[in-house]
Amino acid sequence: MADGAQVADEEQEQPRRPRRARPAAKGSDGSVPATVAARRAAEQVADFTGRSPECVISIDRADDGWKVGVEVVESRRIPDTQDVLAIYEVSVDRRGELVSYRRTRRYARGQLDERCR
Repeated sequence: MADGAQVADEEQEQPRRPRRARPAAKGSDGSVPATVAARRAAEQVADFTGRSPECVISIDRADDGWKVGVEVVESRRIPDTQDVLAIYEVSVDRRGELVSYRRTRRYARGQLDERCR
């Protein structure tokens, strides 16, 4: 039984090979997938605004790429329910490169959106 335990210990001690990042798969039309488009849109909003995105709130395929909605904290307040957030609409092309961005809405975190009821 000691030999079996020793073999099990040796198996556990072997280092695991790190996973390699896979390149993003492209669609049949050469476009980046939605996950890549969303990530790039959020990064580009951060680059232009200097603020970290909270989350991606929407993504829609467009004829020439993707339209992505990105939520950003524009001003932190105490309590945090009074933080000022904004939604940016970002257009990226088929390669995930920025085409345009604009702020479409600004609101307090605790404010309910009447359009979502």
